[in-house]
Amino acid sequence: MRSPSRQKKGAFAFRPSLARLVTTKRLLARIVLFFEQLLPPLMPVLSVIAFYLSASWFGLFRSVPDWLRILLLIAFAGAFLVSLLPFRTLRWPRIAEADRMLEERNGLPHQPVTVQEDEPAFDTPFGRALWREHQTRMAEKIAALDAGLPRPDIAAHDRFALRAVPALLLVTAFGYSLSINGGSIRDALQAAPEQVVSDPAVRIDAWVTPPSYTGRAPIYLTADGSEQAPIGIPQFSGLTVRVSGGKTAEKVVFRKANGEAQDISVQADTKPQQTAAPASQALVAQTHMMKLQENGALEVNGRRWSFEVLPDKAPEIAFDGLPKRSVNGALEIAFTVKDDYGVQEAHAEIVPVETDPTATPLYPLPEYRLDIPRRNARDAKGVTSRNLTEHPLAGKRVRITLVAKDAAGQTGRSPPYEMALPSRPFNEPLAAAVAEERQVFALDTRKMPQAIALNEALTIRPEETIPKLTNYLLLESALARMKLARGEDALKDTAQYLWEIALGMEDGDLSLAERKLREAQQNLADALDRNAPDAEIKKLMDELRKAMQDYMTELAERMQNAPMQPNQNAQNILRQQDLERMMDQIENLARSGNRDAAQQMLSELQRMMNNLQAGRPQRGQQSQENSEARKQIDKLGEILRDQQKLMEQTFRLDQQLRDRMQRGESDMGENDPLLDEMNPGENGEPQDQQQGQQGKEGQQPSDQMTAEQLREALKQLRAQQDALGKQLGELQKSLGEMGMKPGPGFGQAQREMEGAGRELGQGRGQPAVEGQGRALEALRQGARDMMNQMMQAQQGQQGQGPNGQVGQGDQNGRDPLGRPRRPQGPDFGDNSVKVPDEIDVQRAREILDAIREKLGNNPPQEMERRYLERLLDIQ
Repeated sequence: MRSPSRQKKGAFAFRPSLARLVTTKRLLARIVLFFEQLLPPLMPVLSVIAFYLSASWFGLFRSVPDWLRILLLIAFAGAFLVSLLPFRTLRWPRIAEADRMLEERNGLPHQPVTVQEDEPAFDTPFGRALWREHQTRMAEKIAALDAGLPRPDIAAHDRFALRAVPALLLVTAFGYSLSINGGSIRDALQAAPEQVVSDPAVRIDAWVTPPSYTGRAPIYLTADGSEQAPIGIPQFSGLTVRVSGGKTAEKVVFRKANGEAQDISVQADTKPQQTAAPASQALVAQTHMMKLQENGALEVNGRRWSFEVLPDKAPEIAFDGLPKRSVNGALEIAFTVKDDYGVQEAHAEIVPVETDPTATPLYPLPEYRLDIPRRNARDAKGVTSRNLTEHPLAGKRVRITLVAKDAAGQTGRSPPYEMALPSRPFNEPLAAAVAEERQVFALDTRKMPQAIALNEALTIRPEETIPKLTNYLLLESALARMKLARGEDALKDTAQYLWEIALGMEDGDLSLAERKLREAQQNLADALDRNAPDAEIKKLMDELRKAMQDYMTELAERMQNAPMQPNQNAQNILRQQDLERMMDQIENLARSGNRDAAQQMLSELQRMMNNLQAGRPQRGQQSQENSEARKQIDKLGEILRDQQKLMEQTFRLDQQLRDRMQRGESDMGENDPLLDEMNPGENGEPQDQQQGQQGKEGQQPSDQMTAEQLREALKQLRAQQDALGKQLGELQKSLGEMGMKPGPGFGQAQREMEGAGRELGQGRGQPAVEGQGRALEALRQGARDMMNQMMQAQQGQQGQGPNGQVGQGDQNGRDPLGRPRRPQGPDFGDNSVKVPDEIDVQRAREILDAIREKLGNNPPQEMERRYLERLLDIQ
């Protein structure tokens, strides 16, 4: 049962929306009344808090003794508790109080809210009806009620306006807290710091020296320690504090972030001598030094400097593509390095995938130092090529991990990559067998009996397997050494002897010259890395030149009787002048002080020499395959050229047809010779050979054709388009017979050609031109795919030319000096640098002449004339 106070009476009984509105207004009125009670007793509480904050920010608690600080803290706590006592009288306002407040503040006469709850004095029908009408009229005034904001009347409780004192004091204290002498609200809860008296006679010179590899300048600290924010410094920076003057030795303290204090010791060479007089000891300047590795603050003679140490991140290194094998078997690794202050050195860690813990290898793991393009490079890419074919692990599965190290000694590692370590390719079976003997006992010296058995097996029937008596005698001497080898040095000598035998059987004196060249390159690289003097650099450069000359001489003598390879192009010839020029540049860079650039160029020279091939004669089958591939390239070039001409012809006819249609001219001539020129010949090719001659006379045959004749000429071009599509299909079939997979570009081009042929058959020029353009782009993409397949199939098969010239590997389409090569055969639009040849220049000149001639004939249309002027760039 509802209480009488909650029963709806008066107009509330038959107007629920009015009842809800009055309930909301009553709740807001009761909240306003509650805050009017709350704010006056709250002022003392806020005043106590303001006084506490002001005392803290003014530094009162840190400047008084501990007993007084505790006493003040107790006083503030007591005052705070006392200020809370008036809150005991707080109560929630009643509904009647809320009704009176609403009526009074809104100026409503006759109590329209209260009258809804009252009853008439005389309960008669007429009186009840009259009272209900009165309630309804009063209820209409309730809709505009407003509780307003609280009116606490604080001035009645604080007639002298003392509340302004803590407010002003709080604002002033907050401004003072931002200074270096300002206090903190935590000072009341912690012991006061030790009072340090600053001696004005003491002079302090302090500075921070970042590590040299950061490239940052030293940071000098102000004499008064007035730095507001912590000073950001690199990790491992050197802090130097020089104290002079005064009568006593100053204590220099570094306080860590966790509060631990560390005394900075005096440098040994600045300590005063014990025999000196006490008065003179105080006058001797003392230097304190330490390495900053974590955040903290320097405190000396009452002054303080805060430091924020910026951590030195470990370097990052990763593979830039997959490691690959160069032509002569060297391992080529492309990499990227990154570090906040620069990478100092990097190397590749090469370990075998399968290891035997009990094995006793003869040689340590291979060393592979990475050539960083610039020393202390923060973000760089590089490529390094090292010949590891002599190591016993060559040909085995290895795990390669790149390791970078910065100047701080931190290392970064890349994800490992597994591959077969490139080995030297032996074409002579006997040489390969000798190298295998060496590898067997070099990987595990306990397997020497197995290596001896392999050697004895080679000499079972020497008259059949070893045609040269010299090789047989070398194998017998190697067998004797293997049986007598004892100790590590003897085993290494035997392994080296076997390797020299294998190289001699394979290449003769060329291998010895190649080894001397590689040693000369490595000696020069080591000298550049350690900043050797110019005299030593000059000596090593002379040795490199001599080793290079000997190697090229041996290479030329070896290839004197070798025939020129059919695919040997002039662009793949490395001349002696190029090598001499590179070595001169290396020496000049080294002597001028640019050792990093010299080392980088030497690394490029090493890569180039690793990609040289001895130029063995090609077999007849391979030559025949290259000849067939060349024919297919030429055929593709013809298709591209004919498709380009056909698109230009289609575009010209379409533009003339549109011009006729715009001018409304339907008949301009009959029996035009262009109709005869458009008829395809026997192979589907056009029979026009006089267009250039007619153009010189200033008129083209199509200029006298009607719109209908132009449309018929477009239809006759379909036969040429279909013939080109047929030729492309035959080309794809020929590539498949050669074992090459035609790229998706050829299929897309054939579909676009068919679509363009259909459009031409219907006499629609613009869609045909668009399809022909897409067919050209697809043809170029297919040509690029075809060339890539051919390059991969023929990679590293260049040889030596006449006069001591040496063929080089692909080198990513660049010559030994890093310049882009000029393309041979048709240009498929995939060159990064466009250099026009004579044909391109002649073609451009003819186009310009045709434009000038067209403009000289005074075109009738203004738009056409402006277009031609823009082509000629006439302002």
